[in-house]
This record gives sequence, C-alpha cells and structure tokens, in this order.
Amino acid sequence: MSDLDKAAKDAVDAAANTEQLELITAFLKAQQLTKQETPPPAPVPRSSGGAAKWIGIGVGGAVFLLTVAVSAMAVAISAVALTICVLILRSVWQDIRKNT
Repeated sequence: MSDLDKAAKDAVDAAANTEQLELITAFLKAQQLTKQETPPPAPVPRSSGGAAKWIGIGVGGAVFLLTVAVSAMAVAISAVALTICVLILRSVWQDIRKNT
C-alpha cells in the first residue's frame, strides 16, 4: 500500500469520524433541550387570618343583633305610645258624648 492510498484511507476515516462527532454533538444538544428542568410548583397560599375571620363574623353578627334589638324596642315603644294616645282620645270622646 502506497503512502497515497494510506493518506486517502486516513482522510476517509477522518471524514467518517467528523460525521460521527457531529451526530453525537447534535444528539447531546437535542437531549439537553428536551431535558429542561420544570420549575417547582408554586406553593399554595394559606388562608390568612383564620381567627380574625371568625372574630369579624362574631362582631358583625353582634352588631346585627343589636340593631334588630334596638329596632324591636323602637317598635314596642311606638306601640305603647299609640295605645296610650288611643286610650286618651277614647276617654275624651266619651266625656264629650256624656256632656251632649
């Protein structure tokens, strides 16, 4: 085998090796692209103020019930005042009827 044949064979082998190296490099790049790490899931936010929420509900309920109680007292006082007014007017009406 002459030096020229040996050089030609080495050139062909080098070209084949270059193609293999290019394929390996392309494969590794593709593997890196597909192997991207996914970010960890976002933490679930905790419901803040669990006790504060119930205290707020309790205070709101107490204010509502106090409002209802004051309204009921106003209705009761109005009913008593109306009854007294009607009794006084009835008494006056009876006095007027007796005098005629």
